[in-house]
Amino acid sequence: MMDIQEAIEWTDDRVFAKTGKRLDSLQRTILEGTLENQSYKQIAQDYHCNKDHTKRVAAQLWKMLSDVLGEEVKKANLKSTLDRIEFSHISNFGSDTQIFGDINICSEICPYPKVKKATKTRSPSANSSTNSPSKQPEQRHNLTEAPDWEHHNNRRAEITTLKKLILAEKIRLITIFGLPGMGKTTLARELVEQIKDNFDYILWRNCSETLTLKSFQTNLIEFFSQNQETKSSSPIDYLRLNRCLIILDDFQELFAREKFAGTYLPEAESYGKFLKEMARSPHKSCFLILSWEKPTEIATLEGENRHCRSLQLGGLREAAAGEILSNKGLKDDDKWGELIQIYSGNPSWLNIVAATIEDLFNRSVDRYLSYPGLFLGDLEPRLQEYYQRLSASEKIVLGWLVNQEAADIFQKPVGANGHSPLPDADFLTAIQSLRKRGLIEKVSDNNGASLFTVQGLFKQYVKNQ
Repeated sequence: MMDIQEAIEWTDDRVFAKTGKRLDSLQRTILEGTLENQSYKQIAQDYHCNKDHTKRVAAQLWKMLSDVLGEEVKKANLKSTLDRIEFSHISNFGSDTQIFGDINICSEICPYPKVKKATKTRSPSANSSTNSPSKQPEQRHNLTEAPDWEHHNNRRAEITTLKKLILAEKIRLITIFGLPGMGKTTLARELVEQIKDNFDYILWRNCSETLTLKSFQTNLIEFFSQNQETKSSSPIDYLRLNRCLIILDDFQELFAREKFAGTYLPEAESYGKFLKEMARSPHKSCFLILSWEKPTEIATLEGENRHCRSLQLGGLREAAAGEILSNKGLKDDDKWGELIQIYSGNPSWLNIVAATIEDLFNRSVDRYLSYPGLFLGDLEPRLQEYYQRLSASEKIVLGWLVNQEAADIFQKPVGANGHSPLPDADFLTAIQSLRKRGLIEKVSDNNGASLFTVQGLFKQYVKNQ
């Protein structure tokens, strides 16, 4: 009788024969858990991810297996479906085929008897040929948590910069940060598609407050070791032996609300030390961090001139942003530049306001801009969500900045009593934190002095508060 691990290998071989792709680590965990009568919650806990994501991946897996096996497969009937599968018959039996009664056993298609209980140890997901010393190790790219790839050509300069940092300069730790909706995830997904052939392993993980460093490191070790008989106790060993690209999306979910930018949640504080280790320790891999806020330790690492860089993602250039408005069928293209400037070229914001203009203003940008005041509409909840992440000190500084065109930090806010509501150190820390969030921009006056101004749309939102 075939045990659960043999059943998973058999299924993996069928999927590979049909699609040319192997099952990834989460798909294998779902199969194993299902064959052991585990719930999705139990499977998610075993893999250290959330239940909803596990259910989505499982739904895609059942659909794929239905196509591969030629009959409907779902969680409830996986065992019985596999039990019913009979040995395949080949019309021309070659030298690799043996006949035992009515059973046809061949090296290409294997039988699948009933499943029996196995131990929890996972076996390698590749077939035996990939473990041969004479062959290169099979590439493992796990993008199950990444969004679907849709080709975009509106960030060519950023793509070129990131390619140079990753492929030519071998930078170990790169942070892409910026306001929500700027397209950090879209940019990273396009980048991965263009450089994926340069890596042995690629893993995309979405961060949440439940993704502790310990569980993340366990994920890494299991992902890297799926083709190997022995496991290392540290991810750094795999990062040194293989060329790996690890993407951590929504990294801001590891940061605390109502604190200065980059302040970790208590249960996530160990990530700061981990990122320092990844930047300072010699290896040939790259971590790509996508975040609304710039992690505090990144500035320190960049100051040390280590293998660490950051890229603040700004708005789209006018031509690229104009494509969004064109695709929505908006009129008055002579006014598009003004609209793009108001919304800072943020692709998500432009899509939202374009829908409003289409719905309420008959696609006329001129009529929308002529309407009294700046209408935030469906954007307001998004701005509110971000505003609520700010510390009390940052909100005080923003309230002071929005009433000026550009402010000199030597002229601090003054309260009703004629004194500044913030100590000098807190005031400068708040300015620095707002910079890490991309909420304020630095400009220069005629004398070369640094002035600070609030990003356009947030200025209106804060005034409304």
